Amino acid sequence: MDHLTPPYQGQLINLLLDAADAYELEANSENFVNITLSQRQQCDLEMLLNGSLSPLTGFMTEDIYNSVIANTCLPDGVVWPIPYCLDIDENHASNIVIGSRVALRDTEGFMPAVMEVQSIWRPDLEKEAKSIYGTVDASHPGVNYLLNSVKPVYIGGPIYGIQLPFHYDFENLRHTPQELRQKFIKSGWRNVVAFHTSKPMHRVHREITLCAAKQANAHVLIHPIVGMSKPGDIHYHARVHCYQAMLEYYPKNLVGLSLLPMAMRMAGPREALMNAIIRQNYGCSHYIIGKEHAAPPNVRDDAKRFYPTGSAQEYVKKFESSLDIKVIDIDELYYNENQEKFVSYNEAEIDNAGIKNFSNSMIINAIQKGEDIPTWVTYPGVISAIKSACPPRSEQGITLFFTGLSGSGKSTLARIIYAKFIEEGGRPVTLLDGDVVRHNLSSELGFSRKDRDINVKRIGYVASEITKNRGIAICAPIAPYANMRREVRKNIEQYGAFIEIHVATSLEECERRDRKGLYKKARKGLIPEFTGISDPYEIPENPEIRIDTQNMTPMEAAQEVYLYLLGEGYIGQGL
Repeated sequence: MDHLTPPYQGQLINLLLDAADAYELEANSENFVNITLSQRQQCDLEMLLNGSLSPLTGFMTEDIYNSVIANTCLPDGVVWPIPYCLDIDENHASNIVIGSRVALRDTEGFMPAVMEVQSIWRPDLEKEAKSIYGTVDASHPGVNYLLNSVKPVYIGGPIYGIQLPFHYDFENLRHTPQELRQKFIKSGWRNVVAFHTSKPMHRVHREITLCAAKQANAHVLIHPIVGMSKPGDIHYHARVHCYQAMLEYYPKNLVGLSLLPMAMRMAGPREALMNAIIRQNYGCSHYIIGKEHAAPPNVRDDAKRFYPTGSAQEYVKKFESSLDIKVIDIDELYYNENQEKFVSYNEAEIDNAGIKNFSNSMIINAIQKGEDIPTWVTYPGVISAIKSACPPRSEQGITLFFTGLSGSGKSTLARIIYAKFIEEGGRPVTLLDGDVVRHNLSSELGFSRKDRDINVKRIGYVASEITKNRGIAICAPIAPYANMRREVRKNIEQYGAFIEIHVATSLEECERRDRKGLYKKARKGLIPEFTGISDPYEIPENPEIRIDTQNMTPMEAAQEVYLYLLGEGYIGQGL
């Protein structure tokens, strides 16, 4: 494929009905089965409706899904690496038959689209995980979501769009593929290289994109994810301000910014290929792929990598002849302090004197600890934008999440810490004790795994709102299941600190204390599904704090928490 002139203009699928047909469909919607979409499903639906996932005309049917899983293509041979399916629970599935029309609604009840069901099936999720992610290891966040959050039934069929989802922020930065194509043509941009990111941009990213622009003789589209990004990514509002600040440091009229409402899968090589296809639909001629593209977070910090370094680049190149977009491989860059410039990995290996690296997590950590950031790392406008979302730890919201067996001492410990924060003053503090929450917020719930998860999810939601507003939430549920604790952490960490405190008092000691006689009743079978007896407690693997209260007083245990908070900078000297 030679240079594209103008940018790629392949056919886009339009799933939006005209006004009259949309009105008629809405008028009959009371006869449809209603499905409230999850955040990921809402992102997928928007990508379908706006044409980003052309040539798909709806959520995949079973034959399309099987073709993608097995052959990395649609049944007609078009390269396609990621399945886009609508998962539903058994209850909804029992009310749906082939030919049913399903109203797809957001969490506020609006209906952006209707789907005509042509396929219903129960997928093999482990097979899907192995095919798409290359692993069934649930420590991979994408696999974990698939195996533990995706519902057991898939339905597929064509979509009839009523309207694109509403967004009330950054409206001028949200473009459909057709709008962006027209913008390129109007601006005279013949070649466009897309840069995908879910993190703030810094000086090294400017260097990467300028190198790619020179290589492709192209303008640059900064095209960040604002749907569902990686665990640990800061909220997209702050990131967008970073990108806007970055534009000031590029040559005038070289770079554009547009937001992509995509839900990341973190599927490594397969997702890198999907990202290239999506940017092809947006009219881009070139696409930047890095050595760790679309990998789960913290690959450099963990001993185990799910995808070898450079595997995404190699994988996409195998399909390049079937694409209308060219791939630009980018080597990792490091700053050479002696030469006062960024150099490639190979150059750094040859001459490593003065080589520096400063990751995004290091930047955020320095900001939160009030430490200086070297001038070669980033720009003042970017630092200011990050500070708005990641203030110093002593000013940010915190969730202290105590978890442990009944009788472990977590509630007593939580109450002590709560009292100390109240005594100190300065920030609003809320105590969300397990028993109190069950009485006031979850009184209708039982103790099945589903009900326990709902209860913890509710606690997590309240805590996230408190944390978002820079308050302190102190939670003390049993929270026996690792997956739900992980989900609560993910939802809270985008707003502030999540500190998991495992009160690791042994089962024997908890039974010895047993002031309420609950363990005795559980041993006799009078209390079903009792944690530690007839229902498991999944021990936290990597809590921030682990305390065994058996050989210390409650006040001594509280001091362990205090010293951690002080050492990590979450509190001053007064608590």
